Amino acid sequence: MSWRVVVVSSNAKVDYRLGYIEVRTAEKTQKVHIGEIAVLMLESTAVSVTAYAICELLSHKVKVIFCDNKRNPCGEIIPFYGSHDTSSKVRTQIKWSLKAKQSVWTEIVKAKIRGQREVLSYFDLPQADMLTEYLHNVTFNDATNREGHSAKVYFNALFGKEFSRNIDDPINAALNYGYGIMLSAVNREITSCGYITQLGIFHDNIYNFFNLGCDFMEPLRPIVDMEVSLISPKKFERSEKLALVSLLNKEVYIDGKQHFLNNAIGIYCKSLFNALENENTEEIRMIEYEF
Repeated sequence: MSWRVVVVSSNAKVDYRLGYIEVRTAEKTQKVHIGEIAVLMLESTAVSVTAYAICELLSHKVKVIFCDNKRNPCGEIIPFYGSHDTSSKVRTQIKWSLKAKQSVWTEIVKAKIRGQREVLSYFDLPQADMLTEYLHNVTFNDATNREGHSAKVYFNALFGKEFSRNIDDPINAALNYGYGIMLSAVNREITSCGYITQLGIFHDNIYNFFNLGCDFMEPLRPIVDMEVSLISPKKFERSEKLALVSLLNKEVYIDGKQHFLNNAIGIYCKSLFNALENENTEEIRMIEYEF
């Protein structure tokens, strides 16, 4: 089972040789067995990758993330075929009933608000009680938009009343970076199961290549929020980024068992697919985390 998150952050060449990914710099060559790699992040635009390495990474379902000249995630590679029965899975995905999609979205919203409440409770913030009320008032398909109301209360409580997600500052840079990591991990599981990321259950922006990934990742956002709050970044540089990348190796619980977050995301996504296909939300296995 893959578990490593490999970050290449300086001038280097990435190649594949005899089952290993080789990272060669002017000073040394490092090797990692491809079967151990879950995510490969190319953090510098000075990194070159051979086509052979990319093809092998795709065949092993390794998520490859590219960063821009500011070292922020700007894109990822998604294989055309993540499963032997991709065509069948896509046909099934198109036929998911509206009721099934709305039922699953309702549970996702509840899990997200529950996670936000746990973050506020960790810091003994009184607004946690308000999120408990919002959680109890979530209606089918979140028709009353408790998610939006909770987000406003949550971010103001966690980062201050002057905070806005539209501000260009280290906090938002860290949040966006962390969310990008989580989205990539979710997209990896979606494609490896044979589904496509464009067709969401709630998000339906025609310009969004990852609508389904954006749906599934919502309950994971509080994990990033918690880390960013603990870091409280005055700047957003290498150490802060590595802390967020390392979240994929955070130990969490799912279905009563302990897993690394990166592996738990796979179990979580598969349970969502089961719930959508069988129209039964009791099959959903939400990720539980202790702060």
